Amino acid sequence: MQTELHIQPEHALVLCIVGPTGSGKTHLAMRLAEQAKSQGKGIEIISMDSALVYRGLDIGSAKPTLTERTAVTHHLIDILDPTESYSAARFANDAKKLCFAIRERGNIPIIVGGTMLYWRAWAFGLSSLPPANPEIRARLDEEGKQFGWPTMHQKLALIDPITAQRLEPNDSQRVQRALEVYEATGKSMSAWLADAPSEDGREGSSIPSWITLVSLEPGDRAKLHALLEKRFDHMLEQGFMQEVEGLRKNSALHADLPAIRSVGYRQAWEHLDGKITWDEMRNKSLAATRQLGKRQLTWLRAIAGRKVFDSFNPKELEAALAYCQETLKI
Repeated sequence: MQTELHIQPEHALVLCIVGPTGSGKTHLAMRLAEQAKSQGKGIEIISMDSALVYRGLDIGSAKPTLTERTAVTHHLIDILDPTESYSAARFANDAKKLCFAIRERGNIPIIVGGTMLYWRAWAFGLSSLPPANPEIRARLDEEGKQFGWPTMHQKLALIDPITAQRLEPNDSQRVQRALEVYEATGKSMSAWLADAPSEDGREGSSIPSWITLVSLEPGDRAKLHALLEKRFDHMLEQGFMQEVEGLRKNSALHADLPAIRSVGYRQAWEHLDGKITWDEMRNKSLAATRQLGKRQLTWLRAIAGRKVFDSFNPKELEAALAYCQETLKI
């Protein structure tokens, strides 16, 4: 179903801070909120992150700390149990309602995150893709377990090479969805999106006039990878594996749920199932994190009109802060 998001008035400009994982989005948003507070203005942050919606996924999702969430109001964090699922369409509607509610309180909404499918749904609406087919999905899940997702990705490449090219071989959730769409309708995912190009919000898309998109894109890829490695090791020191062990005590949770498919959690679950060693878990988690960042950058670089800053360059980071302040008039 298509979301009705094209009615934003010109005066209702929304700042959206995006970037790959580890690029410093939350840090920039918190600095903005601090600056606004010093001027007697309030900023509220709307999280655009598919993992932060889940209660109990704290350490591995790099969830903002309680101190940060006490200092600045955050939304769409800890709103679901990990047995539940969230969607891009639901995010789009939730974010729209929150923007209006925050303004009604006299505060400033900022959307912060890197789940770019959510961005597309919020900014452009969703194309009318067919609904999920539980029977086909369950069968594809079984095939994925039996043959492996790289093999399923090869199957997708034969029927929809355009979609396969933009998906990682181990991106089980999206590979499964693309196969499901084709099997349910006889029409490829890329064909569905091509039929509604103005709604795609990805390749060659421009930003709607009511959005200012600030994109933090670290220029030094090696430095970003080193930072992500250090961050993951710090998560392990903080008790990430104990967090996952706690989740596993809930008998309703299993490895195929969207929450447990999140980067890091999937690999930790595999290790605790005895399927991979500790070193394999760490290496696969780091590889998945790098792949996530790569996918996010691919999305971002195709969006015309975004304002790009290298968050690893101190001068550019300060320029990003100044640009956001000017945009919000704080």
